Amino acid sequence: MFFSFPAILHMVIMTTEFLIGTTVNGFLTIVNGYDLAKSGKLLILQILLICTGLSRLGLQMMLMTQSFFSVFFPFAYEENIYGSNMMFIWMFFSSIGLWFATCLSVFYCLKISGFTKSWFLWLKFRISKFIFWLLLGSFLASLGTATVSIEVGFPLIEDGYVLGNTNLNISDTKLRNNDLLLVNLTLLLPLAVFVKCTSILFVSLYKHTCRMQGRSQMSNARTEAHINALKTVTTFFCFFVSYFAAFMANMTFRIPYRSHEFFVVKEVMAAYPAGHSVIIIWSNSKFKNLFRRMIYLKKKE
Repeated sequence: MFFSFPAILHMVIMTTEFLIGTTVNGFLTIVNGYDLAKSGKLLILQILLICTGLSRLGLQMMLMTQSFFSVFFPFAYEENIYGSNMMFIWMFFSSIGLWFATCLSVFYCLKISGFTKSWFLWLKFRISKFIFWLLLGSFLASLGTATVSIEVGFPLIEDGYVLGNTNLNISDTKLRNNDLLLVNLTLLLPLAVFVKCTSILFVSLYKHTCRMQGRSQMSNARTEAHINALKTVTTFFCFFVSYFAAFMANMTFRIPYRSHEFFVVKEVMAAYPAGHSVIIIWSNSKFKNLFRRMIYLKKKE
């Protein structure tokens, strides 16, 4: 079997992203699960991080499976990856990963932002009930998106890419592709909410940082904390938007199969669940110290 250099390089990158992603998301899930069990209370942030970690582990499993089949079993890729069961799982984890990241951004926005608008304060004081309903809504929305997506159908081979029904002519195929793309445009809703929350948080942190810099040297530590928060929010935004763009490009079914662009899109998508969680750990002193201790112990062994 012949493997091209782009395919080998792709597997190296994807494997690296997969190992990093499973490590950090597994860490977030276990640590927050332990905290939740130890406290005996419903801690919102811990529940959000557990949901986010689990959804990303599922997403990375799917991305790695797709990459494995596309490189080592290219002819079986269509049959195994684009079956209705696999596509349902793929669409579910893709959707719920975006929704849970949006829930996390809503939580940070309500908790950290210093806005005093009446509607904002109303949401802030009801955050515990509001977030649980948002998580439930995210789960149901993802389930609905995955169900509708497989009902639309997937095409089998046109211009070297995978399409779903060999009896379809080109016009029927394009219609199905357009229908599928329209279904996935429903994910513009979590994107819009995420962008709104990130913008509010960014403006709030920026204003607070400017106020702090104008005060005495005693406020340097707090100013630095807010600058770090700004960097974290910006990084979150970059990862989220890049994943969304790559996901939508992938769902057009117009990128030639096993081309350089095909592999790059998969790599960009895999960078999001790994990179975003790395930033979550590194921006939290408790998680960072625990993670460092875990790495140190492994090296010592």
